[in-house]
Amino acid sequence: MAGDAKTGETKKRSVKTGLPPGFLIHIGERHAEKVKITLCQYDESSFWEKEISTLDGVLPSPEKGGVTWIHIDGLQDIRLLEQLGDIFHLHPLILEDILNTEQRPKSEDHDEYLYVVLKLLSEDAADGFVPEQISVVFGSNWVISLQEKEGRFLAPVRERLRNEKGRLRKAGADYLAHALLDAMVDSFFPVLDKFGEKIETLEGKLIGRPSPETLQAIQTLKREMIFLRKSVWPLRELVGGLARSDSPLIRESSVIYFRDIYDHVVQVIDAIETYRDMLSGMLDIYLSSVSNRMNEIMKVLTLIATLFMPLTFLAGVYGMNFKYMPELEWRWGYFVLLGVMMVIAVIMLRYFKRKKWL
Repeated sequence: MAGDAKTGETKKRSVKTGLPPGFLIHIGERHAEKVKITLCQYDESSFWEKEISTLDGVLPSPEKGGVTWIHIDGLQDIRLLEQLGDIFHLHPLILEDILNTEQRPKSEDHDEYLYVVLKLLSEDAADGFVPEQISVVFGSNWVISLQEKEGRFLAPVRERLRNEKGRLRKAGADYLAHALLDAMVDSFFPVLDKFGEKIETLEGKLIGRPSPETLQAIQTLKREMIFLRKSVWPLRELVGGLARSDSPLIRESSVIYFRDIYDHVVQVIDAIETYRDMLSGMLDIYLSSVSNRMNEIMKVLTLIATLFMPLTFLAGVYGMNFKYMPELEWRWGYFVLLGVMMVIAVIMLRYFKRKKWL
């Protein structure tokens, strides 16, 4: 994935080999040429929102009160990240983790601020579900969120801020961080609904007439489910750690809301495990269906071959070119032989049916 390269180029993680800790290089896909910065400042009585081009003057003053939220779409601008680190005194390793979009979901407590990183899955018409890394850093009265490309999953949070009603405008930065994490975790539910619909469709095909395309679809879903599990499973530890954190940045009144996110994560994990079991069962059903179908085909072919064995024997006997065969001179010999063949066939069919082979 690319940092200072053209759109679509990728840099492997191996490019960091030999580089010192804290060296800033973007490992991820470059989704836009220009980074978008959105600044929101609010308190209980006011809300201000604006798209800005630089970070000059964004550092909130403790005396001013309220909360400052900086959201950045696009991670390819290294200088911007360095300036952000200088303003908010972010550790170089935090900036390195933000730029490395192959991070495992985790949270880190740096006393003056908390850093959280997790994966988000967005739906893509061509590729199914596309992973994206979201980073959130928050202090006493400020929150910074960063993502690889512009998305709509944070729109409900902004709408809640614009609305004077509700708790979000009255609470502090920790509650805004909770709202962002909650929106990210909730974004997994539509993804799971899509998985459920696909699995239900595949179940119908399995019951009907499974094909190699059905097997390929099952294998694709299993791979996607494995990736989804890898993205979600660490969230249990991450959110649980935040709910149990003794950091002064998370107030006692906000802990219960982080516990609520933990419940959502558990629900997502339970759904993922259920779908994984269903897909494993569907694979077994597919193999059993193919085996049963092959057995039915072999059964029909065996019955047909068995039915024609005596008929072929009679036809072979009277197909021999011996001159002195008594039946060759019979006026009704041909019709008698056909009648005998028909009687044998009927007797065999009745026998097969009696044995429930048909």
